[in-house]
Amino acid sequence: MRAAWYERNGPAREVLVLGDMDTPAPAPGEVLVRLATSGVNPSDWKTRSGTRPMAAPRVIPHSDGAGVIEAVGAGVDVARVGERVWIWNGQWKRPFGTAAERIALPSEQAVRLPDNTSFEAGACLGIPALTAWRAVQTDGGVAGQAVLVAGGAGAVGHYAVQMAKLLGAARVIATVSSPTKAAHARAAGADDIINYREEDVATRVRELTDGRGVDRVVEVDLAANAALLPQIVARDGFCACYGSGRAEMSLPFGPMILSGAAIRFFIVYELPPAAREAGVAQLTTWLEAGALQHAVGRVLGLSEVVAAHEAVEAGAVTGNVVMDCTR
Repeated sequence: MRAAWYERNGPAREVLVLGDMDTPAPAPGEVLVRLATSGVNPSDWKTRSGTRPMAAPRVIPHSDGAGVIEAVGAGVDVARVGERVWIWNGQWKRPFGTAAERIALPSEQAVRLPDNTSFEAGACLGIPALTAWRAVQTDGGVAGQAVLVAGGAGAVGHYAVQMAKLLGAARVIATVSSPTKAAHARAAGADDIINYREEDVATRVRELTDGRGVDRVVEVDLAANAALLPQIVARDGFCACYGSGRAEMSLPFGPMILSGAAIRFFIVYELPPAAREAGVAQLTTWLEAGALQHAVGRVLGLSEVVAAHEAVEAGAVTGNVVMDCTR
């Protein structure tokens, strides 16, 4: 099969290789998926560049993807052959991810993809959509709340805006960095938009919430926004943090303790099994109902894996970057 891989960490153009390797066989409890698409996420280029130790001497990147089950291992219902699926944690703690024509992985990591959902959309679910769901659902959810989604036009933020509305948020505010991204977040359902390059976020939040602040912040970069948090969160408010632009960050203790705010840190790769099961079930319900918009910003071929990594690393695309594994 064709696959993209790297055998050392470094820049995409220096370490990513496209070539042929043996097609894997599904072990007991596994399925073999013929991949149609592979999703490229920030964690993929960061891992390739060396933020985490390599999982093996050769790594096929990417954890997200979608395709069709082609074969099953012992113990897996043969009726699953031919099933359309999307994939989560394809390359997490494993050497071979979805940047290939095929992948073998545990059967529970290949989730049925409703017929009304494209393979391109399926490649956006494992990390962006499940992260967004966890951020708006955890610790009591958002029903009746004012919610601020930091980076509301990003891959996670775009889903988080939608999901907050679907789960009953009273008001969703999104921060963005440009008019184009403002339109993108508003189309997802954001009630209010704050361009943080042109407006003072704390002032605008207070204006929009009559001085109260928001009940929940969905945070993409806590290191950048830590000082802002106690200025925008309501008394005893909450922050769901799934990302940080720096490995270390500091919080202003005085303002934070006076706010009574709580912070939940989480990474989608390590969701508790019960939480992941609930998230997968909720996504399936929304997908079947056609309730979610999927922002596929650019589709590149498997042979263009370097360009795909560079586009995500540069933040050059609004929406998800997806690779077509058939070309």
